[in-house]
Amino acid sequence: MTVMADTRPPTAATVGRPGLLVATLSLVVLTVSVLQTSVVPVLDVIGRQLGASSDAVSWVVTANLLAAAATTPLIGRLADLRNKKWVLLAVLALVLAGSLLASITTSVPLLLLARSLQGSAFALYPVAVSILRDEVPADRLVRSIAVLSAMLGVGGSVGLVVTGLLMTQGASYHRVFWLCTIFTAVVTLAVSAVVPSRPRHERTAVDWLGGISLAAGLSALLLTITQGHDWGWLSPATITAATVGAAVLSGWWSRSDRTAHPLVSTAMLRRGPILIANAATVLVGMGLYFSFLGRTGFVEAPPVDGYGFGASVLDASLEFLLPGAVAAAVTALISGRCIERFGARAVIIVGAAAGVAGFTLLIGWHTQPWQVILAGLLTSAYTSLAYGALPILILRDVSEDDTGIATSLNAIVRMVGSSLAAAMVGVLLTPAADGHAPESGFIVIFALGAVTALGVILLIARKR
Repeated sequence: MTVMADTRPPTAATVGRPGLLVATLSLVVLTVSVLQTSVVPVLDVIGRQLGASSDAVSWVVTANLLAAAATTPLIGRLADLRNKKWVLLAVLALVLAGSLLASITTSVPLLLLARSLQGSAFALYPVAVSILRDEVPADRLVRSIAVLSAMLGVGGSVGLVVTGLLMTQGASYHRVFWLCTIFTAVVTLAVSAVVPSRPRHERTAVDWLGGISLAAGLSALLLTITQGHDWGWLSPATITAATVGAAVLSGWWSRSDRTAHPLVSTAMLRRGPILIANAATVLVGMGLYFSFLGRTGFVEAPPVDGYGFGASVLDASLEFLLPGAVAAAVTALISGRCIERFGARAVIIVGAAAGVAGFTLLIGWHTQPWQVILAGLLTSAYTSLAYGALPILILRDVSEDDTGIATSLNAIVRMVGSSLAAAMVGVLLTPAADGHAPESGFIVIFALGAVTALGVILLIARKR
């Protein structure tokens, strides 16, 4: 099944070493997820070791997300118009600088600066997909993009597992960032050696004003989502951020409709298949966070209230999260061929059905470790399959010249979904009077995971 037309002339890169290129770019995409999730389990450690309040530490995540929202669409567009290899290396340089700074600083402001630099890593995925579309032969393109995209789910699990291994009793949080530094340096060297350099002759001007407007609107929206719980959902700060975000995005959309060469074509965003795929991506992003935050919190909860297993970060990573990471990796490897044989829609629906089953299992059967592990296998396979197949639906409906920006916006909506889920988890797991999160909070989280997976099925099944 040919999903995307191939109009490229044969080159040494497209026929000589596509496997090595896919492997290298898969490492690039792993960087995105590892940087996003590895810091989550050590937020409390950062607060204790830096003597910072929980509100201050929450900005370690928020600063990263805001920087990602601000930079990803613009970088994706630059990749469409300029030499993709050099754009990729420039982003990796920013990520490396941020990781190194986070590894050595003991200052909260500098740590926030470091996390902001790391936020540019979100743009690595759309640039990598854009490179694949240029370089990989047509008969391998679908499976290559599927593997690359599935690495987003695999990397999330890997980041949590590796963090558990690193954070032994009394260990410094700097270990996590040193790992990120070393990994990013290795990936940068691999990209320098493997990714071909293709000078671009496209001289279309970059819509900088559109990029700034989109960045401001998305940042205000994410600020509302990530800080609403701490500020109060009806507080003046939250309402102001939401209002500003909506107003700026509305103005950006109106201006883009009238601009000859906008950062993002609003006509492209209006297409039914792209709207449906992006909506499904929001739900999958929510499911990923409902799964790993819900399961991690549940197994680490003390068993004093009749639930939870009192697992340490290391035990949670090795016993409960590692099997899911393996399941995600296996499904990532087979997803491409499944998409070629059965189609992207069928793969997404089957994956989402596994997600519904996994979350439903967690709702009713969570008294034994094996039950949580089995559910984790199903939910991890779900996110891996969905992440692998959803970009195929989008790329089928956009030209090669819009690959970077289309996948950038898909990455942003995935981030919005993850942020929404994280905010909901924060509310639902607010400690009760005894200092523990209620079991009912976990059950609601797993129920929301099942509902979002069912929503993916309904959306994709309607796609024509």
